[in-house]
Amino acid sequence: MLDNIPYIPVADGIDWTVDKITDWFSWLFDPIKDGFGWLLDNSADYLSMVPPIVIIILVAILAFLLSGKKFGLAAFTIVGLIFVHNQGLWEELMFTFTLVFYASLISVLVGIPVGILMSKSKLAENIITPVLDFMQTMPAFVYLIPAVAFFGIGMVPGVFASFIFATPPVVRFTNLGIRQVSKELVEASDAFGATGNQKLFKVELPMARRTIMAGVNQTVMLSLSMVVIASMIGAPGLGREVLSALQRADAGPGFVAGFGIVILAIIIDRFTQNLNKEK
Repeated sequence: MLDNIPYIPVADGIDWTVDKITDWFSWLFDPIKDGFGWLLDNSADYLSMVPPIVIIILVAILAFLLSGKKFGLAAFTIVGLIFVHNQGLWEELMFTFTLVFYASLISVLVGIPVGILMSKSKLAENIITPVLDFMQTMPAFVYLIPAVAFFGIGMVPGVFASFIFATPPVVRFTNLGIRQVSKELVEASDAFGATGNQKLFKVELPMARRTIMAGVNQTVMLSLSMVVIASMIGAPGLGREVLSALQRADAGPGFVAGFGIVILAIIIDRFTQNLNKEK
């Protein structure tokens, strides 16, 4: 009986849609690719021009301050970054950090407002939630196909794919955090005549800060997890070194580059976690 159901040309329809979007919006995609690509490349190049010892000291000082003036994170930061430099992967680390930084920044700038919209509108929540489910469950490799079609190869499609993959957590956590704000506090702000914006920025967002920051942390980590996948479409950095080692079956270089990603992940994770602690 199932064999009698007519074939539904879903794949053909998606191919046609991607081709048409690429053609119709080339006037938008090309400037984004050129302008944003220039920003990404120059950001990484400028970071690479700074003496590594300067970056290591500045990051270690920041780690010391964020951790409540404890030496553990600062010591790990110094040892970890010196190790990456010792292995000749400093420039690759700067490209990886640039990709993660911009992908996370765009995800947060888009995700928090969308999460706020979901918290204020049940209709918006019902519409956006299935989209977030799709974004989180679709294999990350699939995002590379339209990314390459729209932006070619390089860091720009890598950021685009990372943005799609990493945005849902900050959206969900923002929505959750605002909805969990005490109704008594919200009613009290209404009683004092607070406007919608005043209630949002002076009551709801401050009370939901810890939940939102947990979402930001997850978004940053997911962006970092896309580093190796993005290298498959030409994104430079430590991910490219891992991919190259995989293609040559070189366990040593692959492990070292992967360990560099782990070091960066731990540093970023501890930074964002310390930002979320009560002062």
